[in-house]
Amino acid sequence: MQSFQQDCVELALRKFRRGEVDRRTLLAGLAALGAMPFAGNDASAQAARQLVMVNWGGLANQGFGTNYGDPFVAANPGWRVTQDSTGPSAGRIRSMVESGRVTWDLCDSSATSAVLLGGLNLLNRMDYGVIKREDVIGPTFAMEYGAAPYSFSSVLVYDSSKFPEAPTSWADFWNLQKFPGTRLLRRDAAGALDAAQLSLGKDPANLYPLDVRASLARVREIRRNLVFWTGGAESEQFMRTGEAVMGQIWHTRAKVLEQESNGRFKFIWNGGILQPGIFVIPRGNPGGAVAQQLLASMLAGAEKQVELLKFLGNGPTNPRAAAVVPEEFRRFNPTDPANARLQVAQDGNWWGANYQRVNADYVDMVTG
Repeated sequence: MQSFQQDCVELALRKFRRGEVDRRTLLAGLAALGAMPFAGNDASAQAARQLVMVNWGGLANQGFGTNYGDPFVAANPGWRVTQDSTGPSAGRIRSMVESGRVTWDLCDSSATSAVLLGGLNLLNRMDYGVIKREDVIGPTFAMEYGAAPYSFSSVLVYDSSKFPEAPTSWADFWNLQKFPGTRLLRRDAAGALDAAQLSLGKDPANLYPLDVRASLARVREIRRNLVFWTGGAESEQFMRTGEAVMGQIWHTRAKVLEQESNGRFKFIWNGGILQPGIFVIPRGNPGGAVAQQLLASMLAGAEKQVELLKFLGNGPTNPRAAAVVPEEFRRFNPTDPANARLQVAQDGNWWGANYQRVNADYVDMVTG
Protein backbone atom coordinates (compact mmCIF):
# COMPACT_ATOMS: atom_id res chain seq x y z
CA MET A 1 0.00 0.00 0.00
CA GLN A 2 1.56 3.29 -1.10
CA SER A 3 1.77 6.07 1.47
CA PHE A 4 1.00 9.72 0.77
CA GLN A 5 4.69 10.51 1.28
CA GLN A 6 5.77 7.98 -1.36
CA ASP A 7 3.25 9.43 -3.79
CA CYS A 8 4.67 12.93 -3.26
CA VAL A 9 8.09 11.70 -4.40
CA GLU A 10 6.50 10.06 -7.44
CA LEU A 11 4.75 13.32 -8.37
CA ALA A 12 7.98 15.29 -7.96
CA LEU A 13 9.88 13.00 -10.30
CA ARG A 14 7.07 13.16 -12.86
CA LYS A 15 7.26 16.95 -12.87
CA PHE A 16 11.02 16.77 -13.43
CA ARG A 17 10.79 14.24 -16.28
CA ARG A 18 8.19 16.39 -18.04
CA GLY A 19 10.41 19.45 -17.80
CA GLU A 20 7.95 21.26 -15.53
CA VAL A 21 10.67 21.93 -12.94
CA ASP A 22 14.44 22.15 -13.16
CA ARG A 23 16.88 20.01 -11.20
CA ARG A 24 17.46 22.66 -8.56
CA THR A 25 13.73 23.00 -7.90
CA LEU A 26 13.37 19.22 -7.81
CA LEU A 27 16.14 18.86 -5.23
CA ALA A 28 14.73 21.66 -3.09
CA GLY A 29 11.25 20.16 -3.15
CA LEU A 30 12.47 16.65 -2.37
CA ALA A 31 14.61 18.03 0.43
CA ALA A 32 11.54 19.68 1.94
CA LEU A 33 9.83 16.30 1.80
CA GLY A 34 12.82 14.67 3.45
CA ALA A 35 13.36 12.59 0.33
CA MET A 36 16.92 13.30 -0.75
CA PRO A 37 19.89 11.20 0.35
CA PHE A 38 23.13 13.02 1.17
CA ALA A 39 26.35 11.41 0.08
CA GLY A 40 28.89 14.13 0.71
CA ASN A 41 32.57 13.23 0.96
CA ASP A 42 33.76 16.44 2.55
CA ALA A 43 35.93 15.53 5.55
CA SER A 44 34.61 18.32 7.75
CA ALA A 45 31.02 17.27 7.00
CA GLN A 46 31.86 13.68 7.87
CA ALA A 47 33.30 14.83 11.19
CA ALA A 48 30.18 16.76 12.11
CA ARG A 49 27.59 15.28 14.38
CA GLN A 50 24.73 13.87 12.38
CA LEU A 51 20.94 13.76 12.43
CA VAL A 52 19.31 11.21 10.15
CA MET A 53 15.89 12.05 8.73
CA VAL A 54 14.11 9.05 7.24
CA ASN A 55 11.66 9.30 4.36
CA TRP A 56 9.98 7.25 1.65
CA GLY A 57 11.96 8.46 -1.37
CA GLY A 58 14.16 5.56 -2.41
CA LEU A 59 16.26 7.97 -4.52
CA ALA A 60 19.96 7.62 -5.32
CA ASN A 61 20.61 11.26 -6.28
CA GLN A 62 22.78 13.46 -4.11
CA GLY A 63 21.19 16.45 -2.44
CA PHE A 64 20.95 18.39 0.79
CA GLY A 65 17.89 19.65 2.59
CA THR A 66 17.80 23.28 1.51
CA ASN A 67 14.40 23.93 3.06
CA TYR A 68 14.94 22.09 6.35
CA GLY A 69 18.53 20.94 6.65
CA ASP A 70 20.46 24.04 5.59
CA PRO A 71 18.73 26.50 7.94
CA PHE A 72 19.09 24.09 10.86
CA VAL A 73 22.78 23.46 10.16
CA ALA A 74 23.43 27.20 9.80
CA ALA A 75 21.90 27.80 13.22
CA ASN A 76 23.60 24.77 14.80
CA PRO A 77 27.29 24.61 13.82
CA GLY A 78 28.81 21.18 14.14
CA TRP A 79 25.68 19.35 13.02
CA ARG A 80 24.65 18.03 9.65
CA VAL A 81 21.36 16.57 8.48
CA THR A 82 21.39 13.53 6.20
CA GLN A 83 18.54 11.74 4.51
CA ASP A 84 17.74 8.04 4.50
CA SER A 85 15.08 7.10 1.94
CA THR A 86 14.63 3.43 2.82
CA GLY A 87 11.12 3.94 4.27
CA PRO A 88 10.31 4.35 7.99
CA SER A 89 7.48 1.85 8.27
CA ALA A 90 6.07 1.20 11.72
CA GLY A 91 7.45 -2.33 11.57
CA ARG A 92 10.99 -1.17 10.81
CA ILE A 93 10.92 1.44 13.57
CA ARG A 94 9.71 -1.17 16.04
CA SER A 95 12.37 -3.68 15.01
CA MET A 96 15.12 -1.08 15.27
CA VAL A 97 14.13 0.10 18.73
CA GLU A 98 13.49 -3.36 20.14
CA SER A 99 16.86 -4.59 18.86
CA GLY A 100 18.66 -1.64 20.47
CA ARG A 101 20.27 -0.65 17.16
CA VAL A 102 18.64 2.68 16.40
CA THR A 103 20.24 4.68 13.57
CA TRP A 104 17.35 7.03 12.78
CA ASP A 105 16.51 10.35 14.40
CA LEU A 106 13.41 11.72 12.70
CA CYS A 107 10.92 9.69 10.67
CA ASP A 108 8.15 10.74 8.28
CA SER A 109 5.35 8.63 9.72
CA SER A 110 1.63 9.07 10.45
CA ALA A 111 -0.73 9.91 13.29
CA THR A 112 -1.81 6.29 13.48
CA SER A 113 1.75 5.00 13.78
CA ALA A 114 2.59 7.70 16.33
CA VAL A 115 -0.17 6.40 18.59
CA LEU A 116 0.58 2.72 17.99
CA LEU A 117 4.35 2.97 18.46
CA GLY A 118 4.12 5.53 21.24
CA GLY A 119 1.79 3.26 23.17
CA LEU A 120 4.44 0.53 22.93
CA ASN A 121 7.11 2.88 24.34
CA LEU A 122 9.00 2.86 21.05
CA LEU A 123 9.01 6.63 20.47
CA ASN A 124 10.19 9.71 22.31
CA ARG A 125 7.49 12.07 23.53
CA MET A 126 7.45 15.45 21.87
CA ASP A 127 9.16 18.06 24.02
CA TYR A 128 6.75 20.98 23.84
CA GLY A 129 9.22 23.11 25.70
CA VAL A 130 11.31 22.96 22.50
CA ILE A 131 8.58 22.42 19.90
CA LYS A 132 6.04 25.24 19.98
CA ARG A 133 2.38 24.30 19.91
CA GLU A 134 1.62 27.74 18.49
CA ASP A 135 3.61 26.74 15.38
CA VAL A 136 0.79 24.42 14.24
CA ILE A 137 -2.80 25.25 13.38
CA GLY A 138 -4.50 22.83 15.74
CA PRO A 139 -4.19 19.97 18.23
CA THR A 140 -4.29 17.17 15.65
CA PHE A 141 -0.95 18.45 14.31
CA ALA A 142 0.86 18.34 17.68
CA MET A 143 0.44 14.88 19.22
CA GLU A 144 2.03 13.26 22.24
CA TYR A 145 4.48 11.27 20.11
CA GLY A 146 4.66 13.26 16.90
CA ALA A 147 4.19 16.62 15.20
CA ALA A 148 3.34 17.62 11.62
CA PRO A 149 5.26 20.05 9.38
CA TYR A 150 2.84 19.41 6.50
CA SER A 151 -0.71 18.23 5.84
CA PHE A 152 -2.80 16.56 3.16
CA SER A 153 -6.45 15.85 2.52
CA SER A 154 -8.63 13.08 1.10
CA VAL A 155 -11.20 14.84 -1.09
CA LEU A 156 -14.14 14.07 -3.37
CA VAL A 157 -13.17 14.28 -7.06
CA TYR A 158 -15.61 13.84 -9.94
CA ASP A 159 -15.86 13.85 -13.72
CA SER A 160 -17.92 16.96 -14.47
CA SER A 161 -18.72 15.72 -17.99
CA LYS A 162 -20.84 12.95 -16.48
CA PHE A 163 -23.12 15.05 -14.30
CA PRO A 164 -25.33 18.04 -15.21
CA GLU A 165 -25.36 18.87 -11.50
CA ALA A 166 -22.22 18.80 -9.39
CA PRO A 167 -21.99 16.63 -6.25
CA THR A 168 -21.46 18.66 -3.10
CA SER A 169 -21.08 16.10 -0.30
CA TRP A 170 -20.37 12.49 0.65
CA ALA A 171 -24.13 11.94 0.71
CA ASP A 172 -24.03 12.64 -3.05
CA PHE A 173 -21.13 10.20 -3.40
CA TRP A 174 -23.40 7.48 -2.04
CA ASN A 175 -26.40 8.58 -4.13
CA LEU A 176 -26.16 6.24 -7.13
CA GLN A 177 -29.60 7.20 -8.42
CA LYS A 178 -28.88 10.90 -8.77
CA PHE A 179 -25.20 10.45 -9.64
CA PRO A 180 -24.86 7.07 -11.39
CA GLY A 181 -21.52 5.43 -12.06
CA THR A 182 -18.62 3.59 -10.47
CA ARG A 183 -17.05 5.00 -7.33
CA LEU A 184 -13.41 4.96 -6.22
CA LEU A 185 -12.10 4.48 -2.68
CA ARG A 186 -8.69 3.69 -1.23
CA ARG A 187 -8.16 0.12 -0.09
CA ASP A 188 -7.63 1.46 3.41
CA ALA A 189 -10.21 2.20 6.08
CA ALA A 190 -8.72 5.47 7.29
CA GLY A 191 -10.42 8.15 5.22
CA ALA A 192 -12.95 5.88 3.55
CA LEU A 193 -14.89 5.16 6.74
CA ASP A 194 -14.69 8.80 7.85
CA ALA A 195 -16.42 9.74 4.58
CA ALA A 196 -18.97 6.94 4.99
CA GLN A 197 -19.87 8.27 8.43
CA LEU A 198 -20.25 11.81 7.06
CA SER A 199 -22.53 10.49 4.31
CA LEU A 200 -24.89 9.24 7.02
CA GLY A 201 -25.34 12.78 8.26
CA LYS A 202 -23.26 12.71 11.44
CA ASP A 203 -22.23 16.14 12.70
CA PRO A 204 -18.65 16.76 11.48
CA ALA A 205 -17.82 18.42 14.79
CA ASN A 206 -18.62 15.15 16.58
CA LEU A 207 -17.53 12.64 13.96
CA TYR A 208 -15.38 10.61 16.35
CA PRO A 209 -15.61 8.00 17.63
CA LEU A 210 -16.76 6.52 14.34
CA ASP A 211 -19.67 4.12 14.36
CA VAL A 212 -17.60 1.39 12.71
CA ARG A 213 -20.46 -1.03 12.13
CA ALA A 214 -22.61 1.64 10.46
CA SER A 215 -19.69 2.92 8.38
CA LEU A 216 -18.76 -0.55 7.14
CA ALA A 217 -22.39 -1.23 6.30
CA ARG A 218 -22.50 2.04 4.38
CA VAL A 219 -19.56 1.00 2.20
CA ARG A 220 -21.13 -2.41 1.72
CA GLU A 221 -24.24 -0.72 0.28
CA ILE A 222 -22.32 0.37 -2.82
CA ARG A 223 -19.72 -2.41 -2.91
CA ARG A 224 -20.78 -3.57 -6.39
CA ASN A 225 -20.21 -0.06 -7.69
CA LEU A 226 -16.77 0.39 -6.15
CA VAL A 227 -13.19 0.04 -7.35
CA PHE A 228 -10.22 0.47 -5.04
CA TRP A 229 -6.81 2.11 -5.36
CA THR A 230 -3.57 1.49 -3.49
CA GLY A 231 -1.31 4.19 -4.99
CA GLY A 232 -1.69 7.81 -6.06
CA ALA A 233 -0.96 7.24 -9.73
CA GLU A 234 -3.49 4.42 -9.80
CA SER A 235 -6.18 6.67 -8.31
CA GLU A 236 -5.50 9.24 -11.00
CA GLN A 237 -5.63 6.60 -13.73
CA PHE A 238 -9.00 5.23 -12.59
CA MET A 239 -10.48 8.68 -13.11
CA ARG A 240 -8.72 9.43 -16.41
CA THR A 241 -9.84 6.18 -18.05
CA GLY A 242 -13.43 6.52 -16.89
CA GLU A 243 -13.31 3.35 -14.78
CA ALA A 244 -14.64 5.58 -12.01
CA VAL A 245 -16.66 8.79 -12.33
CA MET A 246 -16.33 9.90 -8.72
CA GLY A 247 -13.78 9.08 -6.03
CA GLN A 248 -11.99 9.87 -2.82
CA ILE A 249 -8.31 10.58 -3.53
CA TRP A 250 -5.49 12.71 -2.14
CA HIS A 251 -5.89 16.40 -2.90
CA THR A 252 -2.48 16.53 -4.60
CA ARG A 253 -3.68 14.07 -7.25
CA ALA A 254 -7.02 15.85 -7.53
CA LYS A 255 -5.16 19.09 -8.30
CA VAL A 256 -3.20 17.39 -11.09
CA LEU A 257 -6.38 15.93 -12.58
CA GLU A 258 -8.15 19.27 -12.59
CA GLN A 259 -5.26 21.19 -14.13
CA GLU A 260 -4.34 18.63 -16.76
CA SER A 261 -7.95 18.09 -17.88
CA ASN A 262 -8.69 21.82 -18.20
CA GLY A 263 -11.27 21.53 -15.46
CA ARG A 264 -13.12 18.42 -16.63
CA PHE A 265 -12.17 16.71 -13.38
CA LYS A 266 -13.09 18.79 -10.38
CA PHE A 267 -12.82 18.34 -6.63
CA ILE A 268 -14.44 19.86 -3.57
CA TRP A 269 -13.09 20.66 -0.13
CA ASN A 270 -16.45 20.13 1.55
CA GLY A 271 -16.17 17.02 3.71
CA GLY A 272 -12.47 16.60 3.00
CA ILE A 273 -10.61 14.50 5.55
CA LEU A 274 -7.69 16.71 6.64
CA GLN A 275 -4.70 14.70 7.84
CA PRO A 276 -1.35 15.64 9.42
CA GLY A 277 2.00 14.57 7.99
CA ILE A 278 3.40 13.42 11.32
CA PHE A 279 7.12 13.03 12.08
CA VAL A 280 8.21 10.83 14.98
CA ILE A 281 11.47 10.27 16.90
CA PRO A 282 12.40 6.63 17.67
CA ARG A 283 13.32 5.95 21.30
CA GLY A 284 17.12 5.79 21.65
CA ASN A 285 17.79 7.89 18.54
CA PRO A 286 21.52 8.66 18.22
CA GLY A 287 21.07 12.43 17.91
CA GLY A 288 19.21 12.62 21.20
CA ALA A 289 17.29 15.76 22.06
CA VAL A 290 18.71 17.67 19.07
CA ALA A 291 16.18 15.85 16.86
CA GLN A 292 13.48 17.77 18.73
CA GLN A 293 15.20 21.01 17.73
CA LEU A 294 15.26 19.98 14.06
CA LEU A 295 11.56 19.17 14.12
CA ALA A 296 10.87 22.46 15.90
CA SER A 297 12.64 24.33 13.09
CA MET A 298 10.57 22.48 10.48
CA LEU A 299 7.34 23.49 12.23
CA ALA A 300 8.45 27.09 12.68
CA GLY A 301 9.46 27.58 9.05
CA ALA A 302 6.27 28.97 7.52
CA GLU A 303 8.03 30.13 4.35
CA LYS A 304 9.67 26.72 3.84
CA GLN A 305 6.28 25.04 4.17
CA VAL A 306 4.82 27.39 1.56
CA GLU A 307 7.58 26.39 -0.86
CA LEU A 308 6.51 22.77 -0.43
CA LEU A 309 2.89 23.76 -1.14
CA LYS A 310 3.97 25.52 -4.35
CA PHE A 311 6.04 22.54 -5.46
CA LEU A 312 3.68 19.63 -4.74
CA GLY A 313 0.61 20.88 -2.91
CA ASN A 314 1.35 19.68 0.62
CA GLY A 315 -0.49 21.93 3.03
CA PRO A 316 1.43 24.10 5.47
CA THR A 317 0.69 23.54 9.15
CA ASN A 318 2.18 26.73 10.54
CA PRO A 319 -0.65 29.26 11.17
CA ARG A 320 1.51 32.09 9.81
CA ALA A 321 1.87 30.38 6.44
CA ALA A 322 -1.59 31.16 5.05
CA ALA A 323 -0.85 34.87 4.88
CA VAL A 324 2.17 34.38 2.61
CA VAL A 325 0.70 31.79 0.23
CA PRO A 326 0.45 33.34 -3.28
CA GLU A 327 -3.12 33.90 -4.44
CA GLU A 328 -2.95 31.32 -7.22
CA PHE A 329 -2.05 28.56 -4.74
CA ARG A 330 -4.62 29.28 -2.06
CA ARG A 331 -7.41 27.32 -3.72
CA PHE A 332 -5.21 24.21 -3.63
CA ASN A 333 -4.04 24.64 -0.03
CA PRO A 334 -5.87 22.22 2.31
CA THR A 335 -5.08 24.39 5.36
CA ASP A 336 -6.14 27.71 3.88
CA PRO A 337 -8.79 28.96 6.33
CA ALA A 338 -11.48 29.04 3.63
CA ASN A 339 -10.76 25.39 2.73
CA ALA A 340 -10.00 24.05 6.19
CA ARG A 341 -13.32 25.20 7.64
CA LEU A 342 -15.13 22.90 5.16
CA GLN A 343 -13.16 19.84 6.20
CA VAL A 344 -12.88 17.47 9.15
CA ALA A 345 -9.56 17.11 10.94
CA GLN A 346 -9.03 13.37 11.21
CA ASP A 347 -8.72 12.12 14.79
CA GLY A 348 -5.36 10.36 14.77
CA ASN A 349 -5.72 9.27 18.38
CA TRP A 350 -8.95 7.40 17.61
CA TRP A 351 -7.50 5.83 14.50
CA GLY A 352 -4.28 4.92 16.30
CA ALA A 353 -6.23 3.02 18.93
CA ASN A 354 -8.53 1.29 16.44
CA TYR A 355 -6.76 1.10 13.08
CA GLN A 356 -5.49 -2.47 13.07
CA ARG A 357 -8.86 -4.00 13.92
CA VAL A 358 -10.99 -1.66 11.81
CA ASN A 359 -8.75 -1.79 8.75
CA ALA A 360 -8.66 -5.58 8.84
CA ASP A 361 -12.47 -5.67 8.83
CA TYR A 362 -12.63 -3.12 6.00
CA VAL A 363 -10.10 -4.93 3.79
CA ASP A 364 -11.83 -8.27 4.39
CA MET A 365 -15.10 -6.73 3.25
CA VAL A 366 -13.87 -4.97 0.12
CA THR A 367 -11.74 -7.89 -1.06
CA GLY A 368 -14.19 -10.64 -0.18
